[in-house]
Amino acid sequence: MTHTGIAIINGPNLNLVGSREPGIYGEVHLDVFLLELKQLHPDLDIQVMQSNLEGQLINWIQQANTDNRAIILNPGGYAHTSVAILDAIRSCKVPVIEVHISNVHAREPFRHTLLTAAAAKGVISGFGLEVYQMALIYLTRS
Repeated sequence: MTHTGIAIINGPNLNLVGSREPGIYGEVHLDVFLLELKQLHPDLDIQVMQSNLEGQLINWIQQANTDNRAIILNPGGYAHTSVAILDAIRSCKVPVIEVHISNVHAREPFRHTLLTAAAAKGVISGFGLEVYQMALIYLTRS
């Protein structure tokens, strides 16, 4: 069976995008943006998930690897700390594109290290919410 879905998995505090630090993350709520993104791509089966819990993100990554053709992952702050999420990504047979709304390299030094990126197909960072669209464009062209 060919899997056509793309899972968008968002980590901690991303449910606050649109109200949290709008100077960094913007004023558009992430759930509104992702709903519009799904409407722009009616031919794609896009599932969107968000959790503040590391274990839940790992469960979703493992499930998405089985049920989808690709994963777009914004691990949030776990990108800098989670060996467990890194290992979950490494277990994936489908491509995982890591995205970050802000330019992590222009922020605090502890944000410059992305542990999870070592297992990702690629990383898109710093273009606001458009990072999700950029990842979709890559995945639909490859």
